[in-house]
Amino acid sequence: MRTMGIELEPIGVIHTPFTDLEGMPIQPAGAAGVRGRVEVFEEYRAGLKDLDGFSHIILLYYFHRSRGYELEVVPFMDSEPRGLFATRAPRRPNPIGLSVVQLDGVEDGVLLVQNVDILDGTPLLDIKPYVPEFDQPDRVRTGWLERTGRTVAERRSDDRFK
Repeated sequence: MRTMGIELEPIGVIHTPFTDLEGMPIQPAGAAGVRGRVEVFEEYRAGLKDLDGFSHIILLYYFHRSRGYELEVVPFMDSEPRGLFATRAPRRPNPIGLSVVQLDGVEDGVLLVQNVDILDGTPLLDIKPYVPEFDQPDRVRTGWLERTGRTVAERRSDDRFK
């Protein structure tokens, strides 16, 4: 059964040093030490209570500069076409991004974060605490990524998903 007409309202905006898609880190692991600010809109700030006790948070956001999608893509970490849902490519049917970032502090409704790989001005959809017991499975397979021999820290975005 399809649900039509889903509407999401941003709860804030993410501020980072990245103003151009090309050359950005492609995951937080490639953005070590990059600092950003997450401005939470006034009407949602009460929801930040107790968040400062967590070292890491999950940011869910809208890829506001993403246009269209293809179901097979050549991801940044490979040179072979892969199924879209087996990648983290930003051009998706529902362009929603997810990043686990380090939380350095909460000041007047602004989250101070680092290891941020997000474009400046990106609309924030949700925040969740990162909890290893919930979010870090014991045995993990990484599919085609196991065979690439590349590390995400070395990779940067290019123009393939503009």
